[in-house]
Amino acid sequence: MTIQIVHIWNETIGQDQSGINWSQLTLNREYLKNCYKILCKETGVFKLNEDDSNVEGLIIYFESIYKYFLEEECAEKALSVVELMMKTISKFSKENRREVNINLDDTINELNHRFLENGVGYQYENGQIVRVDSEFIHAEAVKPALQLLSNPTYRGAQEEFLNAHEHYRHGRYDAALTDCLKAFESTMKIILDKHDWEYGKKDTSKRLIDCCLANELIPKFWTDHFNSLGNMLISSIGTPRNKLSGHGKGNDEIEVPEHLIQYVLHMTASTIVFLIKAEERLNRINLVCKP
Repeated sequence: MTIQIVHIWNETIGQDQSGINWSQLTLNREYLKNCYKILCKETGVFKLNEDDSNVEGLIIYFESIYKYFLEEECAEKALSVVELMMKTISKFSKENRREVNINLDDTINELNHRFLENGVGYQYENGQIVRVDSEFIHAEAVKPALQLLSNPTYRGAQEEFLNAHEHYRHGRYDAALTDCLKAFESTMKIILDKHDWEYGKKDTSKRLIDCCLANELIPKFWTDHFNSLGNMLISSIGTPRNKLSGHGKGNDEIEVPEHLIQYVLHMTASTIVFLIKAEERLNRINLVCKP
């Protein structure tokens, strides 16, 4: 699979060597150079490979990056290279639209397909490698949530939700729980602010849910049902966070089980999708009802 990924890079951003004559540098070189420098800094080295030239002008950055990637035995570090290269390809493509023809959607889809067919439990979504524990739940909840949160209006909630996945990927489960709750609460606050619905800036998730119900973000005839949903969300998102990660652990080391954070991540994604879709529906109703 690693060689397949290098082929994807080569077919998009490509090599930064234009023959022997270096007087005419390729368009992609500065992007690959920046990627190379970031990798060196993050790994704490001056050169990615021993045979990389000390003379900067003679380094073939693309070749150095993919050699380091192919030889890296740590899966987490290899995934970080993939993430950084995909970000580099995305930036290169967007800033040079007239000169290059890269279909980013096709590129990302191919990468994710390679992950899937090789049984690698990760996907590249919204500029980040995210861990996938259930392909179905990822497709039906996590991916739609990320797509909806990509709206600039929800930037804060998007950052918190992506942070939760980043923490989960690195095994920081307590931090992941905290950011799940932040993303959940931020989504509600953004919706409340959009409609000038009053709430306290320090309100808990329970109070925010009550405010959403009071303002008919959820239809009145579903009140009982979604009060139950609210109680379930508080118990599945708010309570684990409060009990396991939101307060000091004292002398007792509390371990957050992996299956719990998986559940909370998926529940958070589903709830975010519901809230944003409900707000969109409310907007359509208000638009139709306007005189």
